[in-house]
Amino acid sequence: MAPVETPAVSRELSEFFQSPDDLLKIAAFRKKLMKEKASIDAKLKSGVKEQLDATRDGLKKLFGTRNNVQVIRDEMAAVDTACRSTAKDVKMFDQISRVSLVHRNFAQTDEMVQNLTELYDKLDVISSMLEADRQDVLGPAPNLLAIHHQLTQLEAFRNQMMLQAKSASADDRNTLSRYFQRLNKELAIFEDYIWDIARNILPIVRAGNGTAIVKLVKIAEVEGREDEKALAIKLVKKAARLDAAAKFNSIIANSRKIKLYRSNLMTEIRRSIEKLFHDAHEKDKDSPSAFLEELQKWFWKDIVRIKSGVVPLFPPDYNILSVYVKQYHKSLDETLRRIVDNDPDAGFLLTLHAWLGEYRESMDELEIDPELLQPPLLEGREQSLIDDYLKVIIQKLDEWTSNAMATDAKAFSARTEAPELDSENLYGLDGAVLMFQIINQQVDVAMESGQSSILAQVVKESGRIMRKNQAETIKLVEGEYKKLVEKPEEVPGGLVEYVIAVANDQIRCADFAEALSARLEPRVGGKYKSMVVESLNSAIDGYLDVAKKCTQTLIDTIFNDLNPATKLLFTQSWYSGVMSQVVETIRDYMSDYKAYLNPSLLELLVTDLIDAFLINYLNALRRASKLRMPTAADRIREDISEVFPVFANLKPAREVEEQLEVMEQIIALLTASQSLVFLSYWPFAKKHGPNLQFVEALMKARDDLDRSGVNEVMDSIKRKVKDENLGEPEEPTIMKKIIVQTGFSAFLGR
Repeated sequence: MAPVETPAVSRELSEFFQSPDDLLKIAAFRKKLMKEKASIDAKLKSGVKEQLDATRDGLKKLFGTRNNVQVIRDEMAAVDTACRSTAKDVKMFDQISRVSLVHRNFAQTDEMVQNLTELYDKLDVISSMLEADRQDVLGPAPNLLAIHHQLTQLEAFRNQMMLQAKSASADDRNTLSRYFQRLNKELAIFEDYIWDIARNILPIVRAGNGTAIVKLVKIAEVEGREDEKALAIKLVKKAARLDAAAKFNSIIANSRKIKLYRSNLMTEIRRSIEKLFHDAHEKDKDSPSAFLEELQKWFWKDIVRIKSGVVPLFPPDYNILSVYVKQYHKSLDETLRRIVDNDPDAGFLLTLHAWLGEYRESMDELEIDPELLQPPLLEGREQSLIDDYLKVIIQKLDEWTSNAMATDAKAFSARTEAPELDSENLYGLDGAVLMFQIINQQVDVAMESGQSSILAQVVKESGRIMRKNQAETIKLVEGEYKKLVEKPEEVPGGLVEYVIAVANDQIRCADFAEALSARLEPRVGGKYKSMVVESLNSAIDGYLDVAKKCTQTLIDTIFNDLNPATKLLFTQSWYSGVMSQVVETIRDYMSDYKAYLNPSLLELLVTDLIDAFLINYLNALRRASKLRMPTAADRIREDISEVFPVFANLKPAREVEEQLEVMEQIIALLTASQSLVFLSYWPFAKKHGPNLQFVEALMKARDDLDRSGVNEVMDSIKRKVKDENLGEPEEPTIMKKIIVQTGFSAFLGR
């Protein structure tokens, strides 16, 4: 039976696989899950190992304690047996015992009084030594062992007094407690001092005062033995007969406080490391890169010093290298997690990704056991840093470029002032330059990672954003032009100037993208090279398409203004001459275009403008219902003669003649006699294709040909086309753009 999917699994799968294309990501998704599983396994392995080690140590200590308790129990039983036998064998033993007890009590009382009398004097000496040592926490602590020895004696005396005072009145116990308050204070100060030393072990070693650390460890060892002794005696008292234990007045361990100095020493070391990383992070919390840079300055020096200077000061069973390395690793991991969770900038994520690799290599060089570095930093999710980096890049690039383009779009729509002029006196907007500054910055950061995959992904995303902006630009230009055509009275002026600016920006962007491609191509290889080149080539093509759209809009704007004049072509008014209005309008627009449009775009625009003129003119000619011959042919010649100088002023006359050659061929068709039309048609057809419907429309419009004449001409033309198997030319010509309507559509067009 198939396992039932949990909602969490279904949810995660549905988020990851949202389209059929996502199935291509299965391998990457599986790899990601395997990495996460490996990280979890490593954490579990490390945790289980630590627990097993702790359990093993606990069992060893438990067995050792049990043996010690048994030995003490046997020895006390032997002492008790000897005592009982002595009481039976020796006469007057009870009297001897009582006399001995009285003598011991007198001696203890005398000692107690003397200790009470000297207590404050001893505390003065201790306080003076302690204060001297505390003045320099990083110093050699010359009095540390002496202070500890004297405080230990006084503490034992206090414990004995407080134990014996249990049977005293409450007032007496309170009085005694107040008497020992100063001792308690000095004990607290002493403990604060030794934990200060514990928190500054590494600085003390750097200061050359490792003997202070040896003394600290010695104190921890002494206190540890006293703790063990106290615990053992307490266990004996619980396990042995109470009357036997009560006979030994020297046993006062049940009043000693268990100090656990060794455990506390390890705790303070760990806390000091945590504070070290916390303070370092707080110092540069607003600049993760600065934190990592500063970390590099001291982290490895600390590890080296710990190995060479700290480890020799501790007994082997302390495993002090393990304590330090584990805590450094853990604190570093926690700090990096906080930084990563706080959404750092993309550059830091790349830097961190590279640094994590250096971290492992450096630990290997220092011969640090890999087991001490478990779980790995950030759970080994280094690839997720790259994923996060790309997400940040995508988000920021989208955000920054959208803001830049939105500013341009707002200015384009409002057109409250003319676009800015660049150093070449050409119109332009700021968004294009700003966008490529942003893209170049992110590309530079990706290049610093040294990974072609990252660089290729950044370029790919940059290309996507470029194409997105290109689509939005085309939509913006189309929308503003549509407003101009439909509601010209509501549209602010300056559209031509802004379309010129946008067109110029596309050439700038194409140049930027081409320069970027040339810069990156040598830096990447293999599949990533093709990815980079394809992304940027696609963007370059897109910019050229947008530039083409802009130049076409500039041409459309001219003919939108010429619409009233072009409607008169081949009408009765046309014979009186309307081309002067067309010529002046084109000349006015082209003076602005020539002044502010990129020269390469201007050249393309002029070529397209001549084509647009021909298309409008020939479509009007094709729609003509009647042409007065030969007057119409003469008028056409005059029209071409008027417009030719305008175009020849914008591009070489020879090239203009080549584009306008089709008009000479059409004039030849219009002026040829019925019997010679075929001779004029054949050169036209060989260059532009049969165009039978267009030619038939011309023949029908000629008022010097009747229906039968038209039919005769067309029949001869069609036979020749069929016999010669004449087809369309390999390269489409201007005639391909002439719209030929059927009779019904022409009727509707009227």
